[in-house]
Amino acid sequence: MRVLIVENQPERLAMLVPALEAAGCVVTATLNSARSLDVQIQALRPDVVIIAQDSPDRDTLEHICVVNQDCPRPIVMFTGDGSPDSIRAATQAGVTSYVVDGLDPARIRPILDVAVSRFEAFQALHDQLEQTRLELSERKLIDQAKALLIKQTGASEPEVYREMRRAAMDRGLKLADIARQILQNPLA
Repeated sequence: MRVLIVENQPERLAMLVPALEAAGCVVTATLNSARSLDVQIQALRPDVVIIAQDSPDRDTLEHICVVNQDCPRPIVMFTGDGSPDSIRAATQAGVTSYVVDGLDPARIRPILDVAVSRFEAFQALHDQLEQTRLELSERKLIDQAKALLIKQTGASEPEVYREMRRAAMDRGLKLADIARQILQNPLA
């Protein structure tokens, strides 16, 4: 497992790196702030990101949001701040696992494994949601195009749909593409 670490306290970093290596992880880089986190993630493609901070600050959370938009990764935050507001802010920013006072070397690998598993499950749900949104959007376009053609031609819905499907197959396009063309270039 390739790990990128954001940690600004050398003594914690000196404990964390050997613990990760002993757990079979490869530390790809260590950063002392999250300022260049998105650039480093894009360049290094770590499997997981560890952020160790006494309390998550606003700048770090903003950088995590950018990472989750551009190149999402599982992010584990080790912190001493167990306040509900901090936990909520971190998870809303995209932190996969928020661990309070838990930087125990023996627990690091299981924590990372759980974070990766939760991240993969979340990404699968996110992908399904995006696919469903796309399908609903395409269905709406098709229905709008059918309604326009019914109004223009007076044909029945099954006839219009059959003609749209035939046009899509003849042109090697998706039905939604034909619907877009119809809506962009109405007959009237």
